[in-house]
Order: sequence, then structure tokens, then C-alpha cells
Amino acid sequence: MTAATATATATATSATASAASATGSPTAAEKTGARTTEAADVITGARERIDALDDRIIGLIQERMAVSAVIQEARITSGGRRVNLSREMEVLGHYSDALGKPGTSLAMTLLELCRGRV
Repeated sequence: MTAATATATATATSATASAASATGSPTAAEKTGARTTEAADVITGARERIDALDDRIIGLIQERMAVSAVIQEARITSGGRRVNLSREMEVLGHYSDALGKPGTSLAMTLLELCRGRV
């Protein structure tokens, strides 16, 4: 890319950003923090994928909560305790092994979400 082309591209990008700012709607680059249209497109597509994954994860967590409630109900009905600490330690270990220290925090959050729903 020549210096003249780079300057022209920067000027056009600046003009587009100024026009978008004047209308109140941010450009794709402003929304994503990218410096090129190509990067903004990649980021936008990846964010859409992340949003879809987040929706699936939330659905799975809700399903986990429902299954946990069934287990707790059966345990309590049979005279057992609401929480099985040895099982929770297994879950914590599983997440820690797979994801490291942040996995332990994630597992703790999941366990908290799934406790006491009976």
C-alpha cells in the first residue's frame, strides 16, 4: 500500500466515522474496536457465534438446574440431605481438571445455581 493510498483510506474511514457519529449510529469499527472493515466483519461474525453459544450454555445450565432439582427431591424424599458434598467435590475436580483454577470458580457458580431448587 502506498502512502497516498493509506492516506486516502484513512481519510475515507475518518469521513465515514464522522458521518456515522453525526447520525448517532456508530460504525462497525467503533462497535468492535477494529481498525479495518475486514477485522470488524470478522469480529461481528465471531460475536454472533459467541451470542449463539451463550444462549446454548444458558439453556444447558437451566437443564442442569432441573435435573439437579430431581436429584435433590429424590434424596430429600428418601430422608437424605439436600446436598451431597462428596459429589460436589467430584464436580469441582472435574471442572478444575478440564479448565484449571477458573474451572473451579465456574463449578462453584453452577453448584450454587443448582442448590435448593426443591
